[in-house]
Amino acid sequence: MDEEIQFYLDELAESMGKALAHVNVEMSRIRAGKASPAMLDGLRVDYYGTATPISQIATVTAPDARSLLIKPWEKNMVVEVAKAIKNSDLGLNPVSDADGVRLNIPAMTEERRRELVKQAKNESEAGKVRVRGIRKDVNESLRKLLKDGASEDAVKSAEEKVQKTTDSYIAEVEKTLSKKESEIMTI
Repeated sequence: MDEEIQFYLDELAESMGKALAHVNVEMSRIRAGKASPAMLDGLRVDYYGTATPISQIATVTAPDARSLLIKPWEKNMVVEVAKAIKNSDLGLNPVSDADGVRLNIPAMTEERRRELVKQAKNESEAGKVRVRGIRKDVNESLRKLLKDGASEDAVKSAEEKVQKTTDSYIAEVEKTLSKKESEIMTI
């Protein structure tokens, strides 16, 4: 029975780690006023009839804090990249030349910053809900083991470890939110 309890505890840490990683990915997609290649992670470009992530057909760099430079590996893809950016919900206006596409990132208004903070808080809350859901599932599995004959002390101890792990991952999500919030609000 102790092996099964340890299995659930290991599973807990792995699942919560994935939930935290997901929050970090979602936070990186929220634009904080400065140019970041991660802003284009969700962008797909029509590559010979297939929707392909931009990172698979081009190099994306941030030459300075207010612009991104996209250099497709094939020159004929410049038009497709520009079209994909125009059709996306990024709200950016691409400038094409022979070598690639340049995106100028406009400075954000106070209102836009507040909207982005709200979006970051929503992502953070979704992450916390995922972590709590994982805790609930693991605790249910532990209670099932108790019914199947595991010792009450072992299950109680495991539930305490589950709670400590949950608290630490929720604190990590909070720290990620705090960092993103200050990044967004810094002018």
